[in-house]
Amino acid sequence: MDTESLIHKYYASQPKLEAILLRHSRQVAERCMAICERHPELGLNRQFLWEAAMLHDIGIIETDAPGILCRGEHPYVEHGRIGGRILREEGLPEHARVAERHTGAGLPGYLPETPEEQVVCYADKFYSKSRLDDEKTPERVVRSLERFGHDGVERFLRWHALFG
Repeated sequence: MDTESLIHKYYASQPKLEAILLRHSRQVAERCMAICERHPELGLNRQFLWEAAMLHDIGIIETDAPGILCRGEHPYVEHGRIGGRILREEGLPEHARVAERHTGAGLPGYLPETPEEQVVCYADKFYSKSRLDDEKTPERVVRSLERFGHDGVERFLRWHALFG
């Protein structure tokens, strides 16, 4: 699947936002591939993982986040749900689940379940779309998750022990 063409289908009219999304998505996808290399025992589906990592944030286009050039109507926290809808409409229900379940360290009712969902969620925490050149340390990720409660921090630390 050509994930960049699918992204372009939705972002062609907003090339600067498309560039931000592609850069961030590649960072996440490359970290996911590094995890595949380090942990063959996990039996991760490499092709699916790359595609899902590239598409996990496709829903940002409909959100209101001016700091990253998003001028939609929905709150940013809904980008996973929106991305899930877009990807289901494209006939990609498994990719849709990753989009829906990657926000934070998982939202109640939308916790990452499969290993691939967990890896994308984990990898995403190290990169920001507002600071594309800044890779977070695990300690910074934990600090950023603390404001949302202890459950997300615990999940991230479990994933870090597995994938880091």
